[in-house]
Amino acid sequence: MKRVSDFAADLGSTLKSIVKIALQSRPVTVGKAVDAADMPLVILANGPSLRQTITDHGALLESLPTLAVNFAANAPEFTQLKPRYYVLADPHFVNATDDPNVKLLFDNLRKVTWPMRLFVDRRYRRRFVSLLGGNANISVETFNAVGAEGFAWFERLAYRSRLAMPRPRNVLIPSIMIGIMLGYRRIFICGADHSWMRDLRVTDDNEVVSGMSHFYKESSAEVSRSRNEYRSYRLHDIIRSYYVAFLSYHKIRRFADSLGVEIINATPGSYIDAFKRGSLAEQK
Repeated sequence: MKRVSDFAADLGSTLKSIVKIALQSRPVTVGKAVDAADMPLVILANGPSLRQTITDHGALLESLPTLAVNFAANAPEFTQLKPRYYVLADPHFVNATDDPNVKLLFDNLRKVTWPMRLFVDRRYRRRFVSLLGGNANISVETFNAVGAEGFAWFERLAYRSRLAMPRPRNVLIPSIMIGIMLGYRRIFICGADHSWMRDLRVTDDNEVVSGMSHFYKESSAEVSRSRNEYRSYRLHDIIRSYYVAFLSYHKIRRFADSLGVEIINATPGSYIDAFKRGSLAEQK
């Protein structure tokens, strides 16, 4: 009976994903990186451990193609590392331009003086182009932020076609998929602590509190915004969200394996259990 129920579940997920792709996805083109066959890509997630990674391997990071995410441009290290790629996946970046942190982000992106490819949700490309103020150093490219699940063969087809990806619960998920689209054969992940469960608690007022932290110092406005946002969620909603993210990493691992792409988690103490562990020092 389990096989029958599993088949029925996969069939239902596949059909639902087909409808989502038909309604929300459009063809996107991601040009291959010129050095993808010879160099690894380093994805710089914003977890607290990235601080030590930059301290230990700053010169190495400056010599390798890197991909930054979210509010990384607000950190002093941004102009030091000069990431070649940048990913913004949260609609908050275009829907809350009155947020001081978002305003600072686009102020800093408008000052970028090196060639950088910015990847954004296809639906918001025009808005991002407008917010960048015509900075010719940044090319804005798109991805489909559409999650697809179902039969394994269907998932591979949806991901290969770039019409969908494992459910993009956080920015690291599309970042890894974009690294694969760019043609990199080895992808290192740094700063992906993902140790949110360790900091999760519920107050005596039944408010869920998460002590999410980053390698850079949060502004008081951003800390307040994050806390207020969490107050609207119940504990089971947050745990379900964690489940979706960690499951998506396993789907990425399976997809990467089918392409012969090696993903190495170089984050000390990371809670992600999908990818092999390693050290960025392997590139020295």
